[in-house]
Amino acid sequence: MGQAGRDCSARPESLMMSYSRDPRRTEGAIKVPLYQTSTFEFETAEEGKAFFAGLAGETSDSGVPGYIYSRLDNPNLRVAEARLRLWDGAEHALLFASGMAAVSTTLLAYARPGDAIVHSHPLYGCTDFVVRRFLTEFDIAPVAISPAMSVSDIRAAIDRDAPDRRVAVMLAETPANPTLDLFDIELLADVAISLADGDRRPIVAVDNTFLGPVWQRPLDHGADIVLYSATKYIGGHSDLVAGAALGGTEVIGPIATLRGELGTMASPETAWLITRSLETLAVRTDRQARNAASVAAFLRGHHRVRGLHYLGFLEPGTPQHDVYKRQCLGPGAMLTFEFAGEVEAFRFLNALDLVTLAVSLGSTESLAEHPASMTHAGVDEDLRRRLGITDGLVRLSIGVEAAEDLIADISRALSAV
Repeated sequence: MGQAGRDCSARPESLMMSYSRDPRRTEGAIKVPLYQTSTFEFETAEEGKAFFAGLAGETSDSGVPGYIYSRLDNPNLRVAEARLRLWDGAEHALLFASGMAAVSTTLLAYARPGDAIVHSHPLYGCTDFVVRRFLTEFDIAPVAISPAMSVSDIRAAIDRDAPDRRVAVMLAETPANPTLDLFDIELLADVAISLADGDRRPIVAVDNTFLGPVWQRPLDHGADIVLYSATKYIGGHSDLVAGAALGGTEVIGPIATLRGELGTMASPETAWLITRSLETLAVRTDRQARNAASVAAFLRGHHRVRGLHYLGFLEPGTPQHDVYKRQCLGPGAMLTFEFAGEVEAFRFLNALDLVTLAVSLGSTESLAEHPASMTHAGVDEDLRRRLGITDGLVRLSIGVEAAEDLIADISRALSAV
């Protein structure tokens, strides 16, 4: 731990500058160097033996497992993971080569043939493929749930779609991509408890990519694991691809083992960039949230916009607003709205100048995309329409530009519709 990072009572945004940095190992450098190496030298054969014993859960005399090979661990991974876990208050964090690597490795660590996975709807297109197409080939059944369902409704859906199966994982994206539907994490935890068989119960995993750890902390509401595409708000500069899984040491253990065996970890350079990005996470997301509120206020009254979805505009007294007030720390920087159809949506997207036409989200630059033909193109067309992912739907991720300039650009593009 760094000399300046020992006070764990400080807020995460303060600890991001020095936590877990050991100046004795870095020649006093205040920024952690890039350890671009595949393997690590042992001082003695006995030390090598001890380090490999650490893979079985043992530790060295210092209490810290030694480094062996960068597929298993690396100083950059260790520092980035130590800092990342502070945001969610997690005991353990793992960085992956992508968000999908984090999701897939987590599901493979817990689901077995004959099991079922309960999942929120809609899912990000690639997650939808893994859960509803790939894993079904291994006799793992998907059970879809919607935000309005109660505990008894979910139990009934499980009995209908996966009778006599063990529910291994309950996976929820909240807010959902791209509809911004909120799922009640505490309710999902109650369902998991109701499905317990002795000491075994389903793992509750929440994909928190759309809000990030500044605006929502699923572990505080009963989730066992929180997942991220760290490419998004955590990385925040559109210059890396990464994922993360965080939770208690015991629940993360099987995922850590499988990550090492499959090789789905993040590279040292990616971990180094994540460490850089974590220093400005709070500053960036605060600016993005304020910008998004301004853009949403402009769009709310525009005659060419319909079906605007923004968490800051949820109607008080509704179930979604109640979940938001209990579960979220802010409305984030994502919003969606609709046009009559694809032609109008494409006219708008093609007319944007300052806002970039590209997939992904949560970065410093504002991004716009068309979910039905891009991020969710692989989802069945009928299902897309039932879930509200229409041909006229546009998704915006608001960045850190001047809000006035973003509004001017969006206004000009709306004039082209």
